[in-house]
Amino acid sequence: QVQLVESGGGLVQAGGSLRLSCAASGRTFSTYAMGWFRQAPGKEREFVATINWSGGTRYYADSVKGRFAISRDNAKNTMYLQMNSLQPEDTALYYCAAGGRVTSSHREYNYWGQGTQVTVSS
Repeated sequence: QVQLVESGGGLVQAGGSLRLSCAASGRTFSTYAMGWFRQAPGKEREFVATINWSGGTRYYADSVKGRFAISRDNAKNTMYLQMNSLQPEDTALYYCAAGGRVTSSHREYNYWGQGTQVTVSS
């Protein structure tokens, strides 16, 4: 019911910033909770951040709290992840996802984008 496409990834030095975007299609985008996940080679997919349909509720993984900020603009069918003070440990393929409620479990999200690569050099 919704299609997602990530963009904004790239190569950045430690301490730098990037803003990821997730463009969504579908008239019911505003009814979905949205989330960001990331996966490095050889590791399991891990939770990064999530936001409810109205944007009033947000949760972050401890590893990114205070550095990353999730937001959404329902009028533009777009979700964002502002990433500041990036570290080499943040290097991963970042995915956006849509689901029925705010949760850190990737199994509870129904729709996924194809991912955008973020690489942080030391």
